[in-house]
Amino acid sequence: MELFNKSGALISSVLVMVGSLIACQAKEGAVPPAPVIEAVAQRLGAHGGAAAERRLREWAEQGSIVAKRELGMLYQNKAPRRGEAMRLFEEAARAGDAESAFQLAEMYHHTANGSSHEPDKAWPLYAQAAEHRHPKAVLRLASLAQGGSEEAARWLAVAGHLK
Repeated sequence: MELFNKSGALISSVLVMVGSLIACQAKEGAVPPAPVIEAVAQRLGAHGGAAAERRLREWAEQGSIVAKRELGMLYQNKAPRRGEAMRLFEEAARAGDAESAFQLAEMYHHTANGSSHEPDKAWPLYAQAAEHRHPKAVLRLASLAQGGSEEAARWLAVAGHLK
């Protein structure tokens, strides 16, 4: 019986997502809520698909911060699209998206081969994400601060209070 309940919940959530997508397509110019955009991005990551990417791009062009972040995540490891990923992350970070600020900081902090890129640009982005309680950003700031410094201790203390 429990298996049926879990399957039923999964099927109903998929139907809700599909219904939301259909409703968004029916309303020209409507941007769906963040969970729907993230579900489309997850599907794109798992299965590819030009239609899903096109839909994300449309939502990003309509101003969806979540769609910009998700497109950036899709493009960040593709060399020809790296600049576009940075632009999308920057736009979303400026709008207050902590994950975009963190991802952009990571791109500035590391290049594809792991060497330092522009760490001076990374610090304020890590700080922006950390101020929104992004755990990885807090830990990155603690590790980048001079060992034993007040700055490192401050970020480690913040990390200790995150759940």
